[in-house]
Amino acid sequence: MAGNLVETLVGAVVLAVAALFLGFAYNSTNIGAVEGYELLARFEKIDGLSEGADVRLGGIKVGTVVRQELDTEAYLAVVHLSLDPNIELPEDTSAAVVSESLLGGKYMSLTPGGAEEMLEDGDEIQFTQSSVNLEELIGKFMFSTVEEDEDEGANGGAGDPGDAGKNAGDK
Repeated sequence: MAGNLVETLVGAVVLAVAALFLGFAYNSTNIGAVEGYELLARFEKIDGLSEGADVRLGGIKVGTVVRQELDTEAYLAVVHLSLDPNIELPEDTSAAVVSESLLGGKYMSLTPGGAEEMLEDGDEIQFTQSSVNLEELIGKFMFSTVEEDEDEGANGGAGDPGDAGKNAGDK
């Protein structure tokens, strides 16, 4: 009976420590905290872009993705960005969902335009480019080269090894 009480107490302590750790981790990430001003952008797809992802301008972090939602009328992903209040962006700024690397995460890349008027808190970025799925691109490239190889193999494929390096007209 005493063993069950000890196990229960140890379990309760472990759960309490885990809850404290999760609370601390959530508070330290500042997800959802809006510092500066907020903009929104609409995309057809944002594959892999998550809340808390960086918003970069020229490769430098200038903000954070704070919220995502679905526009149920237009069926577009709406991304809310929190930007540094010291960064002013022209109205014709464009936004793109970009991969850090083949295996890396996604971030939002901003490219400023040349307009005189600046975006303000709550404005929408009009020029957007959706996420590119690298796996699909690689798959298309690989299968297109396989199909080309198969087409070359369909024309006989096995020639005289002594003819290697010669043009077809030289044989």
